[in-house]
Amino acid sequence: MARILIVEDEKAIRNVLKNILSDEDKSFEIGEAEDGKQAVKELADKDYDLVLCDIKMPGMDGIEVLEHIRENYPDTAVVMISGHGDIDTAVESMRKGAYDYISKPPDLNRLLSTVRNTLDRNKLVQENKTLKKKISKNFEMVGESKALSHIKDIIEKVAPTDARVLITGPNGTGKELVAHWIHQKSERSSAPMIEVNCAAIPSELIESELFGHKKGAFTSAVKDRKGKFELANNGTLFLDEIGDMSLSAQAKVLRALQEGKITPVGGDKEIKVNVRVLAATNKNLSEEIKEGKFREDLYHRLSVIVIKVPALNDRKEDIPALTEFFAQKIAEEQGTVVKKFSNEAIEELQKIDWTGNIRELRNVIERLIILGGKEVNRNDVIAFASK
Repeated sequence: MARILIVEDEKAIRNVLKNILSDEDKSFEIGEAEDGKQAVKELADKDYDLVLCDIKMPGMDGIEVLEHIRENYPDTAVVMISGHGDIDTAVESMRKGAYDYISKPPDLNRLLSTVRNTLDRNKLVQENKTLKKKISKNFEMVGESKALSHIKDIIEKVAPTDARVLITGPNGTGKELVAHWIHQKSERSSAPMIEVNCAAIPSELIESELFGHKKGAFTSAVKDRKGKFELANNGTLFLDEIGDMSLSAQAKVLRALQEGKITPVGGDKEIKVNVRVLAATNKNLSEEIKEGKFREDLYHRLSVIVIKVPALNDRKEDIPALTEFFAQKIAEEQGTVVKKFSNEAIEELQKIDWTGNIRELRNVIERLIILGGKEVNRNDVIAFASK
């Protein structure tokens, strides 16, 4: 059921609009306001999906109402109602955030088409927000340990900037979670975050993967293909396990960071890209530089901010929260009731040497849920959590 507010100082036009909308869909809940001040009160009392707002009204005019809505109710769509001489103002209002405008006297088909399109757009926006929340939950950073709180503080400071970040730490500690949090809290969150696992791509293909290629550049290049840099334009590129990247690819990445341009394999035309690069590694890049395996100049380009993700053994106080989180997540995935863990079971989990870090803990929690009793107890952990 959609809520629509009609803001119009002419009662006859308000009635026409209300009747047209009511005839179109009986489920519409329609409110009325005869001027801008009354509209402000209505908006404060109820959540509206759509506001049809006249431009010229005594006192507070339609543009002021639009500005009030954009500032205080950003999820509410606004369609302006313009008189014959108000078209320029109506167009200007769209620059200020109105979705569309309709002219007086309202044309039936034009009005209904505009209302349907606006409400459909609203629905899509809300669905996208819901999806984003689900995505955020998948990459949630769980725990309140001092080490994790420090990382969250750094993320809050660095995310709104375009600074490049190098994320270090052992395998399984959640370096990709840090990257996702930085992206989701950044000004680029509405654009894509493209991930590249540098360790999983053969060295002879990494340049094509990053920069794309032209048809015929090599045997299997049967058509032009965009690279990850181009796909991440205006968004974020996450280079995971960058310590495994070939020196040749490192040189090209360095140039892309310096100049904001890339050249596809087999191509001669430069492509401008606007990409924020986040990188992660489980290697000691200082040692890799000494051994000639990693470029020092690239390291300095990538490490404007360095975030060190601690091993699970260094933040065992987060195990109770992580256990609860994984138990709930696994129950959702399997469509079962959330299984409880006794305090003694949690204490036993905290005694384990977690060489596989959070990834290992997640696997053990799933094993205990499958093999343990109705409530996972200390004996279950001793029996089933062993490596």
